[in-house]
Parts: sequence; C-alpha cells; structure tokens
Amino acid sequence: MKKLAYMLLAGTVLWQACKSDADFLQRPPSNILEEDQVWQHSDLILSVLADLYDRYPDYNTNGNSTVSPSLENWSEFAQFDEAFASEAGQYGRHKWQNLDYNYPGQITSHDHFSTYWDYTYIRDLNQFIANDSSALAIPAADRTRYMAEARFLRAAAYFEEVKRVGGVPIITNVLTYDYSGDPSYLQHPRNKESEVYDFVLNELEGIKDSLPANADDKSRASKGAVLAMESRAALYAASIAKYGSTKPATLLPGGETGIPASMATAYYTKALKAAQELIAMNVYALYTKKSDNLADNFASVFYDKSSPETIFAKDYKLKSGKVEGWTLANSPRTSQEEQQGSRLDPSLNLVAIFEKLDNTFAPPAITNSDGSPKLYDNPMDLFADRDARLQGTVIIPGASFKGFTTDIFAGLQTPAGKVYSGADFGQIITLAEDGKPHQVVGVDGPIDNKELGTQTGFLIRKYMDPSIGSGRIGTQSEVWWIRFRYAEVLLNAAEAAFELGDAATAAGYLNQVRRRAGFTTDLLPAQITFDRIVHERKVELAFEGHEFYDMKRWRIADIAWNGLRMTAADVVSNLDKATRINTMVWALWPYKVLNPGGATDGKWLFKIVLPSNVTEAHRFQLGNYYSAIAQDIINNNPKIIKNPNQ
Repeated sequence: MKKLAYMLLAGTVLWQACKSDADFLQRPPSNILEEDQVWQHSDLILSVLADLYDRYPDYNTNGNSTVSPSLENWSEFAQFDEAFASEAGQYGRHKWQNLDYNYPGQITSHDHFSTYWDYTYIRDLNQFIANDSSALAIPAADRTRYMAEARFLRAAAYFEEVKRVGGVPIITNVLTYDYSGDPSYLQHPRNKESEVYDFVLNELEGIKDSLPANADDKSRASKGAVLAMESRAALYAASIAKYGSTKPATLLPGGETGIPASMATAYYTKALKAAQELIAMNVYALYTKKSDNLADNFASVFYDKSSPETIFAKDYKLKSGKVEGWTLANSPRTSQEEQQGSRLDPSLNLVAIFEKLDNTFAPPAITNSDGSPKLYDNPMDLFADRDARLQGTVIIPGASFKGFTTDIFAGLQTPAGKVYSGADFGQIITLAEDGKPHQVVGVDGPIDNKELGTQTGFLIRKYMDPSIGSGRIGTQSEVWWIRFRYAEVLLNAAEAAFELGDAATAAGYLNQVRRRAGFTTDLLPAQITFDRIVHERKVELAFEGHEFYDMKRWRIADIAWNGLRMTAADVVSNLDKATRINTMVWALWPYKVLNPGGATDGKWLFKIVLPSNVTEAHRFQLGNYYSAIAQDIINNNPKIIKNPNQ
C-alpha cells in the first residue's frame, strides 16, 4: 500500500513538472511581438513604419548604400565625368573594360544605382497599408497619417523602378502563395511606363492633404515632400514623352517603355501645378543665412539642419550611432583627421561650366593672347567673379576647409619651362637653382596615379561636414542626405513652364535660384532656352544624384557620352551647350613659378591635364536608357518581357 502511495506521489510530481514545462514553453516571447499586438498600439506601428522609411531606395547618396551597409557611395558620383575617383580600387570607373558600371553597352542588372526591382519592399508596404486600414484600436488621425506615409513610400519605390527600367507590374494588394503548385495567378505582366507614372502621380495627389503641411519634420513624409516628388515625377514623364520619340530604338510596342508624345503637355502641366502648390505653401525658402559669403552659404545648405530649404531628407544622428562617412572619405589631406580622404575629385569638365557673374560662359583663363601661361598672385584669383555655387560645390586650390588652407599644386616651373615635382605628398627636395630645399608638390596633390589625394586639382565641398570629428573613423558625420529641396522645385517649375511655352514664368523661377548664387543681372525670358534649363540643373544639383537620370529623360545621354575621346580643347568648349561632349575626366593642375630673385617667383600658372587612369571615352549606348531586367525575374515570371536592346 505504501509502495502504491509513493507511485501515485511520483506520478503527481511528474505530471505537475510536465505541466509546468508545457506552460513555460507556451509563454509568449518577451522580445518578439505578434502582428496583432503591434496593430493595437500607435507607437509600435510607428516603429514598423520607421523600418520602412529606412529601406527607402537610396543608391546615390552621401552615406552608406542601402544595398550594403559597409559600402560608401561616394564613388557613384565619379561615373558620369562630374569627378574622378582617387582610389586605386575605383579607377575602373574611368576605364573602358569595366562592365560593372554603366559603360559601355547595356547596364548590368545587378548595378542597383542603375536598376531597381524590389517587390519584397512593395509587398511589405502593401501589407502595412492593409493592416493600417483595419487598425481601429489606434486614433483615427494616426491611422490616416500612417496610411499616407506608407502610400508615399510605395509611390517612391515605383518611381525609382520606373525611372530605371520603364514599366513594371503595379501590385497594390498582398500576394500570397497557396502552395497549389501553380504560381501563375501571382504572375503579372509589366504595366505601360505611362501607367506607372500615372499611378505614382495619382497616389501622391490622393495623400497630399493627409500629411502635415508644415516644414518641421523633414525626415518623414509631409505635404511638401509629396508635392516635391509629384513635380519631379511628372517632369520625368513629360520629358520622356516629349523627347522619347527621338530614340525609337528604346521603345517597346506595348508601351512598357516610352510614353506617347501626346501626353507631354498634361505631364508638364502637372509638374508645374505641383511645384506652384508647394511654393504657395510659403513654408520653404532658399537658404540665405550667410549672405556675406555666398559660396559658404551654398555649402551650408547641405549640412545646416535648420535650413528652410530642406523638404525631405534621410537623417543621421551621432548619438544613435547612425552616421555617414562622406567627410571621412573625402577630407583634404591638409585637414584630414585620419590617414585617408580626397577620394572624390571634381573634374575640370564640371568646374569650367560655372558662369562668370556677368552671365557669360568662359573657360578658366590660363593663357595670355600670345599663348604664354597667364600668371596669378593667388591660385583662387583664377576663379574670381564666378557663380558662387562653384566654391560651394568644389574646393578649389587655395580654398580652406575646417580652418586649414588647402595645399594643391603639381610642381614648380622655371621661366624656361623646367618642372620639378615629387612622388610623395608635400615632398621637399633641394634644387640646383638656389641650392635650397623647396616643397615641390602640394600636401593635397595632385600627383598622377597617387590615390587619396586630388588628381584633378579640385576636391569636393558639397555635403562636407566642417565639424571636428567628422573625418574620424570612430565618429564620422551626421550630415543628412537631402532627397528633395526647395531649389530643385523652383528648377522643376522653371523647366515645366518653359516647355509649356511660358518663358517669363520660367525666367522668374530660374532667377530666384541664380540671385542666391550672386548673379545681379536677371535672365530675360528670351534668354531661357533648353540649354539654359539643362545648365542650371547641372550647376545647382551637381553631386546630388540627378545628372544620370536628367540626361536619360532628356534623351541626350548618348550624345554627350558618345564614346569619342575628348581633347583639351573640348573640355573648355561649348560650355553653355546641353549636348557638349563629356566622355573623359580632365584635370586642371596648378604650378608655382620658380624664379629666385625674379618678379614672377611664387606666382601661379595652370595646365589642363588628362589623368593617366582615364584611358578610354565613356559611351552611353541606346541600351542604357532602360536598364536590363535580371534573368531570374524573367524566369520566375514569363509574362515579363525584356527591355529594348537587352
């Protein structure tokens, strides 16, 4: 009997233990929230939305790539002859044989800068939208705003897709596989290119009044951000419609690529309307805080987070550890805080197109009328009385950064033409002319084929952070990436008005932007041309990710990047022309005159140089207007047709 009692007791203890273990295993996890739990609380929903914002498709920015958090994007700006990439591993961007980039031939399908096809992101946005619509536990105002933000992000994703590959399938509901073995019901054909643009524009128009109309929160969608995107997207569609017929080889018969010319006027009208509605909000303005130094004023647009010009930006915060390495990668050697920098070197091609303040185009004056070198007391004198955006975008020889004067010169030259230079930055050697030691090359370069110093004679200033620590590996920078700013909206309005035949309105918008750059004589309506529209976007928006897509939508990329080798004369010719040849990165190297005891000793002269790593001319083929669609996408969905020339 006692034995039976012990057996019953043991069984009871075992049963209780098993029950306790089962209860433990069925306890909800403390670090994971179920979907139905998330949609009961506004703050949890906002955290999901924050992740969707973080996945916004940015591939040409001042920060880390969306594709790979360890890959800095500075080098993407060296693809289109705006700059030279002064890092040995990036020299291939200036060579013919590197097919991973945009030249020659069809853009590769894995190059995310040039192609984009992300239905995982779109599905997650569709799921968020579906869940938000039934989230009755949260305040209606929150639900409305979250819905509008998700639709804004979805519109952005479709815009980024269509501007790269043309028409894509428009999916607005959550697709779920039923494991039947037949996935055909999930396969959708490509929509027309015009249908995708229409979807983007209709979405934006539908949500604009559901978002805040103030300019306070610049890292979340607002009415201003919606209108800015609407003006840009409509302008893209309009110009593709107007100019697309000039390149018939880029068109597909079903409209997956190409937009009928008859639709151009309606798109230009939408672009102008959206831009003017944003302007009329009167909550954004051009940055003019430093009117005593217009170059510094323009540079400050990009790092002053109190700027009234910023509409929508990807933000970074030092305290949260979310930082970007633009300044680390590109600091001049004279002011660098680590043993690296000077990677992105603006080209003479870009520098030469900045106008003089009398509204004329002229190359840097480096020779006299007899062909002899023109001498300057200070290297900065060569760039005097020019568009202030030049020195707000580019660090020229003799300019300062972080309180340090840049030291940019390629060597010493005697009156007889003999040149002394060095193989190391800041090298000092004793010269026969006077038997004294002389520095024969700048601390910042240029030295041909020597990385991490300028090889063009220029350094980047736009988006550079003047704060101490911004060039340190352990700190880096919190300067944000501006996705939309007020100056672009003014340029969008100007272009749309011009294309609609209203040159007076176009001149008004262009002149606002130009006055900020120091121009005191306004352009007249009769002076507004297509060339002028293109020029203003090039100098205002350089290194902001517009160059490639603007040239594509105007259908002039294959003309400017035509595969022909440039000469020194080409780089300083046709500066006011939208279609000027621009196939190779050229440099402008300063030299100091060595003439001990002579009147010219210490003066400056300049030479146009082709860096040795620029070996071939870029060629943009017709296949580049629409990037390739990856073969695995086509294999998984036979309804997807290839792009032209693919």
